[in-house]
Amino acid sequence: MPSRLNAALASGAIDVAPCSSIEFARHADEYSILPGLAIGSAGAVQSILLESTVPLDELDGATVAIPTASATSVVLLRVLLELRTGVRPRYQWFDQAGDDDPLTDGAAAALRIGDIALRRIPPPGRTATDLGAEWWDWTGLPFAFAVWQVRRDADAAETSRLAGLLRESLPWFETHAADLATRYAPGFGLASDRLLRYWHSLRFDLDLPMQQGLLHFYDLASRIDEAPRITSLDILDL
Repeated sequence: MPSRLNAALASGAIDVAPCSSIEFARHADEYSILPGLAIGSAGAVQSILLESTVPLDELDGATVAIPTASATSVVLLRVLLELRTGVRPRYQWFDQAGDDDPLTDGAAAALRIGDIALRRIPPPGRTATDLGAEWWDWTGLPFAFAVWQVRRDADAAETSRLAGLLRESLPWFETHAADLATRYAPGFGLASDRLLRYWHSLRFDLDLPMQQGLLHFYDLASRIDEAPRITSLDILDL
């Protein structure tokens, strides 16, 4: 899960990973970014959903449950609620892999990510807000939920080789996506066509608009003290 990758990279247990994008802002003096690669969306992302019993503008002072598995999504939620909507909830961590439903325990809303969000069907009386769609509607920019980050002390030749293999994997994925969905969908508890639609809705290119969205996110994150303010991305020239 994202939080484990983030911790492993920060500790030096691994050299490179597709980590939560907020981690680069928090470790900009330690990490660089592999070029051309991201996991993001330009609009609805489908796998980052806030389930709520009330409209977002009624969450001021209410309890909002946030998953321990995530980093970027939690900061994005704070940005959208506090800076866009103008509310300040009380945040409460929860393990989304457990059976407990924070909303039945008194929370007004709960953020869910990944395959759990993809499988989730909100009960009657609740709404699901897609954070990717909210960001797009607000900024008109793509959002990078993860970027490939590498420790600056990693071997340069191996880093370059890995970056090349990852770039080669993108067209390979497009050719084999249907077969991959058939193979792996059962492990996520999803139908293969559902997983395939999800994959095809994502953006995997760290192009200029995605970079602009990332820097705008970092600026907003700094305003709520979630990361130092940075104005540039250290993208490796490989």
